[in-house]
Amino acid sequence: MIFIDFKDSRPIYEQITERIKLLILKGVLEADEQLPSVRKLAMDLSTNPNTVQKAYAELERQGFLYSVKGRGNYVRGDISLKEKKRDELRSRIELILNEAEEIGISKKELLEDLL
Repeated sequence: MIFIDFKDSRPIYEQITERIKLLILKGVLEADEQLPSVRKLAMDLSTNPNTVQKAYAELERQGFLYSVKGRGNYVRGDISLKEKKRDELRSRIELILNEAEEIGISKKELLEDLL
């Protein structure tokens, strides 16, 4: 489910964060589903518990998780997460299309090449 690529230049906590976000957006992790404890996930991934805690804290800050004191971390059941991700992707695509136009490639031409 969650794996770490030690050849990846990104910090381990970022890899954990991105993988959990992807699992939530895909619907693999459902609303109000409890995530593994920090210790369990750290053992499963052979990493430091502080690294997992940092990933969970970042996910909570971004609105993907919520924590219940003494009970653990849970997936936030919020439809707007997918909408936010869609908006983020749309913005990135617009930046790429604008960059293409700046160097003389029309949006239509670029999109036709992709399809």
